[in-house]
Amino acid sequence: MWKRAPFSLTRYPKNVKVLVIGGGGREHALAWRLARGASITRVYVTPGNPGMANVAECVPLENATPEEYLGLAERLGVDFTVVGPEAPLVAGVVDLFRQCGKPIVGPTKAAANLEGSKVFSKEIMNSAGIPTARYTIAESEAEALAALPRFELPVVLKADGLAAGKGVIVAKTRDEASDGVRALFSGQLAGDAGRVVVIEDFLPGREVSFIVLTDGETVVPLAPTQDHKAVHDGDEGPNTGGMGAFCADNILTGAETQEVLDRVIAPTIRAMAQRGTPFSGFLYAGLMMTEKGIQVLEFNARLGDPECQTLMHRMNSDWGAVLYRAATGRLAGVTIGWDAAPSVCVVAAAHGYPGQVRTGDSISGVRDAEAGGAVVFQAGTRLNAQGGLVTAGGRVLGVTASGVDLRAAMNRAYLGMEQIRFEGIHFRRDIGAKGLARRPV
Repeated sequence: MWKRAPFSLTRYPKNVKVLVIGGGGREHALAWRLARGASITRVYVTPGNPGMANVAECVPLENATPEEYLGLAERLGVDFTVVGPEAPLVAGVVDLFRQCGKPIVGPTKAAANLEGSKVFSKEIMNSAGIPTARYTIAESEAEALAALPRFELPVVLKADGLAAGKGVIVAKTRDEASDGVRALFSGQLAGDAGRVVVIEDFLPGREVSFIVLTDGETVVPLAPTQDHKAVHDGDEGPNTGGMGAFCADNILTGAETQEVLDRVIAPTIRAMAQRGTPFSGFLYAGLMMTEKGIQVLEFNARLGDPECQTLMHRMNSDWGAVLYRAATGRLAGVTIGWDAAPSVCVVAAAHGYPGQVRTGDSISGVRDAEAGGAVVFQAGTRLNAQGGLVTAGGRVLGVTASGVDLRAAMNRAYLGMEQIRFEGIHFRRDIGAKGLARRPV
């Protein structure tokens, strides 16, 4: 059983400065929550985005390399750094910071391979006895096509490497499966990430995002969330990086939470330590709650996006104090507080997303949405030559709100979304609806 103890700020330094690496909605939410805590006096973000400039100082870098990040942290004199996206982790930014004695939240390059390679992730699950779907690994198009008949429909195809949320195909027909294999191995869908493909059984059930913060020994669970990957309502259409999420008490029961910690999180932490690659930072387990019990769909080595937006909106702890303890290996005794009110994040996507995205469309309504009680976390945005806010990526904004219950949170988030305008905007209208069907716990 995982033990929780009261949180203490003993030996916490004064006038703490923090650097957040990243420029998306997840990092905007991180910076927003950090800036609201009593322990942090200065928040820097690199490269940041226009929305983050309201809560942090955005510092662009010419080259997004571990060496450049380290140099920036040293120039700014920050007390610790938090890594948002997966790419810097897989590039080894944590390794370099630790070699130089700079506190940082995140896993090493070797440990980040839990997300960087679907094949490695499956090997860890097998060695640790973690429940997951039956699978096979294909290293060529011919090998993958030959393996497809061994799987019933629908079948899941996953690019081995990092693909920004676009490397997973759920094929419902044989033709879709064959076309998916060809798209992955040709590089059309996921680039070099699709040079090796994992083919696995489709697992029906209820999807849950379960994220913990760990220093390699102590594990601090975050509130469970539920993401919505498909681009259209009712989970129709191709997968995306995430079209919205909600965070509510009825996602998992207390018994289910403990089972995830005992059967998934603890064995993973032990297995990584036994391999000589201890895991620290955020460990994200993508779960499917099936009729046969918990199954692990994937591991990520960082906070989810848009799960992070709902978590930061609902959290009531001093996040900077918690993350400083994680960065310095002193998480023992830490617990995180959560508001009773559920939270919902609805993503506004650009024209063409998740395919070829159009950028440069003028955005309006952000202030109106926030005046109505929502927080608009910016992701794919930039300022044009005239200083106007325009689209600059696939997932543009995450309109986030809380309420006395889940329906109230949904209503407030969608009321905020009604204020947002840009050409080609599209968003799901059912974020949170799955939670309404669940009984309170």
